[in-house]
Amino acid sequence: MELTEADIPALARGCAVLGTGGGGDVRTGSLAAVRAIRDHGPVPLVALADLPGDTLIVPLSGIGAPTVSHEMPHGEHEPKRIAEEVERLFGRPPGAVMSSEIGGSNGVAPVAWAAQLGLPLLDADAMGRAFPEVQMVSMYVAGLPADLVVMADVVGNVVTIRPVDGLWSERLARAACVASGSSALMADYVLTAARARGVVIEGTVTRALSIGRATQDTADPLGALRDTLGAVRLITGKLVDVDRRTTGGFVRGSATIEGTGADRGRRLVVELQNENLVAVEDGRVRAMVPDLIAVVDTQTATAIQTEALRYGQRVAVLAWPCDPLWRTPRGLEVAGPRAFGYDLEYQPI
Repeated sequence: MELTEADIPALARGCAVLGTGGGGDVRTGSLAAVRAIRDHGPVPLVALADLPGDTLIVPLSGIGAPTVSHEMPHGEHEPKRIAEEVERLFGRPPGAVMSSEIGGSNGVAPVAWAAQLGLPLLDADAMGRAFPEVQMVSMYVAGLPADLVVMADVVGNVVTIRPVDGLWSERLARAACVASGSSALMADYVLTAARARGVVIEGTVTRALSIGRATQDTADPLGALRDTLGAVRLITGKLVDVDRRTTGGFVRGSATIEGTGADRGRRLVVELQNENLVAVEDGRVRAMVPDLIAVVDTQTATAIQTEALRYGQRVAVLAWPCDPLWRTPRGLEVAGPRAFGYDLEYQPI
């Protein structure tokens, strides 16, 4: 299968939903993907089983605050500089690109990066959604050593980090990102296809495409999206308050939705750190990370990123189960509610 310009709108809609508010604005990634396909041609989408075992896979993602990346998008130089550094370190060039997180722009932009590098895109990622921190990936949950991070920024700086573990990879990469203006391109957990088997989350690019296509040409986009996701609708209403700030390389805050129609009299608060993390109603937690929580437009079922939340928007809040990987004891340790500072016992949606 090849990803063409015609596939990008559906891919972007699906990635925006899986981004749960984070991962960067899909419009930026979509523009980059369309331009790259026009310049370099369609991008082959390959399954892990299609790659020889010694193929070097480079997981790529933007790191930083989505509010900044929207204003300071990546160019063609960053992925090329990272690929050159990877080739220097490993003695051979990369053979495939993978999205580190399928959510948000980080799910769409890898199409552009693969096209620019002349490489196929792997139908997989390391989250099945979006998470804000570097160590919150399937490879870390699986116990692979986080011994290499390569970063490049728009200025031309290239930073190679050899962290002792995943938590240090987050601390050091975040510090370098903040120094670069809170936005950079990053490769971490560079690995062979043989080592990736059973470690990455496969089929997530085609999953995003199917989510995006579900809301096309239908009289009930919200219902179609809910059915495709197997999601629970937490509330439908109006956004009445947004507390949002950019600090330490993250967007942090909360959004408050007052119910309308059948939900009149109800109020739901969504806590966020780049992504929507916890949904609370009247002191009761309705959904929590690592399950997915999305704020979507009631008419179009288009997901709204955290940096685009505005007073008065008419929205629905959906929640649905995460990949089973994140419900394991190790997955919850890495990306459960306590990993974000919430003193909550995980309750699945």
